Amino acid sequence: MDIRNSPGPSDKRAFIRNHSFFKGLDENIIGEIVARAVTRNLKRNTIVFRKGDAGTNFYLVSAGAVRVSAPSEQGKDAVFNLIVPGEIFGEIAFLDGGQRTADAVMAESGTLIVVERRDFLPLIKSHPELAMRLLEILCHRLRKTSEQVEDMMFFDVSVRLAKAVLYLHHRAGLQHAGSSIHITQRELSQMIGASRESTNYELRNWQRRGWLKLERAGLTVLAPDALMKLIPDAAD
Repeated sequence: MDIRNSPGPSDKRAFIRNHSFFKGLDENIIGEIVARAVTRNLKRNTIVFRKGDAGTNFYLVSAGAVRVSAPSEQGKDAVFNLIVPGEIFGEIAFLDGGQRTADAVMAESGTLIVVERRDFLPLIKSHPELAMRLLEILCHRLRKTSEQVEDMMFFDVSVRLAKAVLYLHHRAGLQHAGSSIHITQRELSQMIGASRESTNYELRNWQRRGWLKLERAGLTVLAPDALMKLIPDAAD
């Protein structure tokens, strides 16, 4: 991994203390986590881990974005998620000690905070509230995966794309109001299980209507309500 200058201990402590996963925990627990966590600054396209690697740690995204995907024998990827600042990834293999179920690659240069399994498991045993928070994350992932499978079976490209764009738009807005979504059209097409050509066709159509603005390696949503009307459940 490409590791550059890391933030100081006070920055790491502030980030962990204010992170939604750790927020509200006793300062002694925070101190134990800070002492064990490692900060890594990584460049775009750096491989964090590959499918099949041993799951010895989990990650918190402090800055940048991480693309989680599964490769096929034909060389194509199925993009499962784009992990943005404030989110956690790598928790499945971290918990059961098994192999990684997907690839994780830096979609943007950024900062990760890494917690080793051997350091964190004793904390879970002594502080059960941490286990409950991890279970909540796993349940959210499972619900999201089930929704993606249903979308692939029941909805056409325009609906799947609208849902994906709105999902990413909402998460970008949680970071900064009016933020651009930093994702390529290829990654978007992989996320919704469609061809790049059909994804590009829909996006350009929406741009002509003034619903969004296409940018280099990203886009900005201008009319989320218009996209929402494309989704059957949301339009009812």
